Amino acid sequence: MAEEVELKLALSDTAATFLLRHELLDAPPRRECLSNTYYDTPEGALESARAALRVRRTPKGNLQTLKTAGSGSGGLSVRGEWEWQIEGDELDLAGLAELPPIKTLDDAALDALEPRFATDFERCRWLLDTESASIEVAFDQGSIRAAGQCVAINELELELKRGQPSSLWQLAQTFAEQVPLRPSIISKAERGMALDKGHWSCGAPGASLNARIDHASRLLDLYRDTQERRFLEQAIHLYRDMANDDVLSAATRHHAQVLRDMLTHPGWLTIAFGQHSLSLQQTI
Repeated sequence: MAEEVELKLALSDTAATFLLRHELLDAPPRRECLSNTYYDTPEGALESARAALRVRRTPKGNLQTLKTAGSGSGGLSVRGEWEWQIEGDELDLAGLAELPPIKTLDDAALDALEPRFATDFERCRWLLDTESASIEVAFDQGSIRAAGQCVAINELELELKRGQPSSLWQLAQTFAEQVPLRPSIISKAERGMALDKGHWSCGAPGASLNARIDHASRLLDLYRDTQERRFLEQAIHLYRDMANDDVLSAATRHHAQVLRDMLTHPGWLTIAFGQHSLSLQQTI
């Protein structure tokens, strides 16, 4: 099992222009067109087990990947990942059955696995190396398709190859000086499953500051995919409550108030919004 440490950032519709001009990405990227099919049982056994299974088709062959749900906050996640090459398009059920997240499922669940949704996107990839860290920068643009519907993929993933997770936040803050972005909580797999079911759930925020900030980011992810005003309004109310919470630090309340005010205007995902989002995360 490999352990993936990654920070996910959602980008504005215009962010690609700014990102591709960034001085840190002056080397030509490695470009890949990635086509992925995600599998689960009709009852959602893998989703219930907090795991995601996909087959990725690449020029070098097909890869089968199982990932566990990430632990972390603010778009930074640490999760288990198993990946291996397979022959053809059929799932390697024997190899899958040996993995810890799957051992809790019975044979019937494995036999019932079926395609649920697909993602297709172009990935531009760079590797940034410093003395203290090595970080893979992946810029993904494309779509998620399920149940005859489609939502866009427009995101930046920063994956830690060497060093401390704090390096990911530092790099995100550097990009945020020129690129409209924000922390994103919901994975492609979660987005695809929600689209397939036609049901988007936000749950309730936890009591901690960390949980409240994450919940606000989740609400903005849901608003991006559904354009349902209720998710945006809930995010506005959540930032307002943080801004008015005297228990929190002055810095936390300030960033929350700015974010709350910006969300009331069209085109709110600006450079300033991203900078305040990341600064709010750093007050935890």
